[in-house]
Amino acid sequence: MSTKSTYMQAYIEGVGLLGPGLTSWLSSQAILTGLQHYQPSKTVIPAPELLPIAERRRASDIVKLTLATSLEAIATAGLQEENLASVFSFSNGDGFNCHTICEMLASEDRQISPTRFHNSVHNAAAGYWSIATGTMATSSVLCAFDASFGAGLLDALTQVVVDGTRCILMASDTPYPEPMFTNRPIPDNCGIALILAPQASKKTFAKIKVSLTNDQADRFDDVALEALRMAIPAARGLPLLQAFAQQQSRRVVLDYFDDMRLAIEVSI
Repeated sequence: MSTKSTYMQAYIEGVGLLGPGLTSWLSSQAILTGLQHYQPSKTVIPAPELLPIAERRRASDIVKLTLATSLEAIATAGLQEENLASVFSFSNGDGFNCHTICEMLASEDRQISPTRFHNSVHNAAAGYWSIATGTMATSSVLCAFDASFGAGLLDALTQVVVDGTRCILMASDTPYPEPMFTNRPIPDNCGIALILAPQASKKTFAKIKVSLTNDQADRFDDVALEALRMAIPAARGLPLLQAFAQQQSRRVVLDYFDDMRLAIEVSI
């Protein structure tokens, strides 16, 4: 039984997607609709061409992943140089950089490079994104462990509803190397980006109403897709993208906390 609650609503204008066997939002729609069999494969992150050469060289996987999904979302929405408010939501942050710094601190030479240090902060991706896009709008950076996609979506919706402005959500995760991988076994890079707007426009392709529920989260019939959804926190948003790809008005329930989930009424 669903809990009684108010809802927040927004209009979806753009989507970006990159993950194992999901090379982009446009190419992944056939997989999410069941027209094409899902074949897991290692995520290949494109070079962040919008960054200056020096920043491009320093960019970590989570920066490159975030740029890839966000730029696809902006392109599919046709917004180009739009000055978007942004929400970044990562369950971990930069796992490889964290691992490398821990290795250095455990060694005799504890000199940490400035590049390693500035990439270690949780809002590093937001800084690189603002450099790449030139945006000066408000930016939030969140972390809610396995609930990070849901937390990011609620934060982005709040900005849309309260401030009456477009907002882009970027939920991304990257793996830790061993030995941390054993305790936090995220298998690969995966990210989703959504552009939300307060009013319908020519760019709108879906409307969402989001509320809290205690109903069970939607699961994929495809065993491999369901494994991906459960393995990477950012992938918890894939059932919502499936509704978009199917162009169906329906109710989607996404994982959030153990005793609370997000009910999303999708109108196409």
